[in-house]
Amino acid sequence: MKQPTLPRHHAILVEDEQAVRLATAQTLELGGFSVQACASAEQAFALINADFGGIVVTDVRLPQSSGLDLLAHTMHIDADLPVILVTGHGDVVMAVQALKNGAYDFIEKPFASERLLESCLRAQEKRSLVLENRRLSKAWAAHPSMPELIGQSPSIERLRKIIQNIGPTPADVLINGATGSGKEVVARQLHLASRRKGEFVAINCAALPESMFESEIFGNEVGAFTGAQKRRIGKLEYAQGGTVFLDEIESMPMALQVKMLRVLQERQLERLGGNATVQLDCRVIAATKVDLRQLSTEGSFREDLYYRIGVVSVDLPRLNDRREDIPLLLAHFLQRAALRYQKPIPFWSPLDMAQWQQRDWPGNVRELRNFADRLVLGVAEMHPADSVKSDIEELTLPRRLDVYEEAQIVTALRTHEFNVALTAANLGIPKKTLYDKLKKYGLSTGKLLQKDD
Repeated sequence: MKQPTLPRHHAILVEDEQAVRLATAQTLELGGFSVQACASAEQAFALINADFGGIVVTDVRLPQSSGLDLLAHTMHIDADLPVILVTGHGDVVMAVQALKNGAYDFIEKPFASERLLESCLRAQEKRSLVLENRRLSKAWAAHPSMPELIGQSPSIERLRKIIQNIGPTPADVLINGATGSGKEVVARQLHLASRRKGEFVAINCAALPESMFESEIFGNEVGAFTGAQKRRIGKLEYAQGGTVFLDEIESMPMALQVKMLRVLQERQLERLGGNATVQLDCRVIAATKVDLRQLSTEGSFREDLYYRIGVVSVDLPRLNDRREDIPLLLAHFLQRAALRYQKPIPFWSPLDMAQWQQRDWPGNVRELRNFADRLVLGVAEMHPADSVKSDIEELTLPRRLDVYEEAQIVTALRTHEFNVALTAANLGIPKKTLYDKLKKYGLSTGKLLQKDD
């Protein structure tokens, strides 16, 4: 029997009216939240801590401590924990002040369930991003040279399972993935999971001249060739007790593929120009960006070596196939780049992120990382979201006014990080009017919808 999927979203709900509390909890549960419902702020105080992975939804008017008191308490515990305030007695002044005090959103009764759920889902996404960044920072501090496998998409979760299962085994692994998809990251994660005490030795087969390949990989004795004035320990031998990573193995010269096959089969080698046999205890992880099976069929890669290194084969997804991971990846890269260049993390809005998620990333994660560097350095194109056309003079007056109004709304949304209540207050219009205009222009509080004009 298939087990039910556990909710990935969590909410603390505070509402003193039982009927409203039950109805709101049901709305959130139908939206994928597990809900801890409280009748007072005092009950919620005990549930809130810096490790809580969800959000807080609270009424403002409560019997003892108010929702504003709960907001202040939450901000003291963790200023990054989203709090959504709900009231039937609110006004714009209270809304603006609450948002300045750290509230994530402000919703007035009566409200549509879709409106509440949309705000809660966005708040949960923000919370997950914050906690993932904290986890990554701790992991980076513990292993500063170890790149993280970042993401929460199904494909990345499956990849983590594979690493967990095969990492502790001695099995050699072939990693298949496009340029920039993270092949070395996965190789290093496999090495970490193996708990081997030796070194992780990376070799780019495409970067080694064929004349140096054999000496670099297998080592050499004195006098093995002109200029060999001392014994050299090869990469395979240097990786004793550890892991050898052969990147772009499709570039390995055909003559050396025979020797590599023998080494993998017998786990021993002879240095160039020597007769002594060196026993090897290292794991070999190979990586390729091409179809090795096809190359072996064409005779461009040894078939026997392909089957030897491909006992365990791992396929990496392209970034375009896991766009939901882009916010986590980009936030991580921005944080690292800001530290590296000693610059502040640049401002970006949900609208910017929605556009970046829709972009094509042919260079995969590596391209995204480089983009983060350019953002921090202030030389990246931010892809403005307004829809002003170069031929605006040809538009009718009503259409020109629409274009101008849409641009002003988008600018205000970006400025206030897509917070509808604060944006409406800034524009001097009721929230309902702003929602009507968002619908008119195909804008959402979480992204810019694609339009056909």
